[in-house]
Amino acid sequence: MNDRPILTLEGVSKRFAKPLDAAAKFANWFGAGNTEEVVHAVDSVDLSIGAGEVVGLVGESGCGKSTLGRVVAGIHKASAGRVSWRGRYTDEMSAEERHAATLAIQMIFQDPMSSLNPRMRVSDIVGEAPVVHGLTTRAGQADYVDDILNRVGLDPTYKRRYPHQFSGGQRARIGIARALAVKPEFLVCDESVAALDVSIQAQVLNLFMKLRDELNLTYLFISHDLGVVRHLSDRVVIMYLGRVVEAAPAAALFKGPQHPYAQALLANVPTITARKKRFSPLSGEIPSPLHPPSGCHFHPRCPHAGPRCKVERPALKTIASGHVAACHLHDGGVGAMAA
Repeated sequence: MNDRPILTLEGVSKRFAKPLDAAAKFANWFGAGNTEEVVHAVDSVDLSIGAGEVVGLVGESGCGKSTLGRVVAGIHKASAGRVSWRGRYTDEMSAEERHAATLAIQMIFQDPMSSLNPRMRVSDIVGEAPVVHGLTTRAGQADYVDDILNRVGLDPTYKRRYPHQFSGGQRARIGIARALAVKPEFLVCDESVAALDVSIQAQVLNLFMKLRDELNLTYLFISHDLGVVRHLSDRVVIMYLGRVVEAAPAAALFKGPQHPYAQALLANVPTITARKKRFSPLSGEIPSPLHPPSGCHFHPRCPHAGPRCKVERPALKTIASGHVAACHLHDGGVGAMAA
């Protein structure tokens, strides 16, 4: 792994606004006071990922991790902040540089059935983009596709089939093959094994690690499954309601989480040695990103919350080398919380 960041996010935010419809605008003429609904999906995220690194991005559903992945992949444009690829801000790139960066960062989606065109054969799903981008010729497309399918563990003789003719694990491999077909350097994997049986999950995870070694790939691996993240990641980033609350090398995070939210998540991971453990899920629901809490977003659910937490956003503070957490309990040299 190279310590030099290949991708950097600086204060990246993403908001989705729902404009007022005609009826709401008309009502405002009579003083209704209707305003646009704004979803604060990602809120001022700073993140650097080194070449060859596998970063696991974890959080509850609705925390913004998939949206952040789409910003990284260039599918969504950041509402604020900047993204840099190989030391160049994407908003300063020429059209040619931006095109190269778009090919270099590919995304693999959670549900292959919804992301694969059901009317296209696998040969076209995998082989169309390489032809369009000049990575192979139309005459060489068949051999190119065969090579990619072999690499992901699929029989090339199946390339004339449609997505519905494959199992879930095979469709996951087709999604990986499609991403690999344009020779990317960085893969954003959004819950890429979540819908698979456990035994198939293990096979696909092993494939990801094999491809990493063979092709020198970098991963942002988005998942709600801490067991999967622990197996795969060099570093883990914990998100809560659009914000990064903790980031650390995987071994350090699982040994001693420092943010109350990270502690709660890890405390409820089943283990063989904790058969008699009473699992206690977090109290309350994750707040709406339409109206996130003031101060620390986690304070309504935090057992350690004090008055300061309700009004002041905690900054990410260094706990140890490469380990940061955003919690007021770490202020004033108090030291790390007990895990």
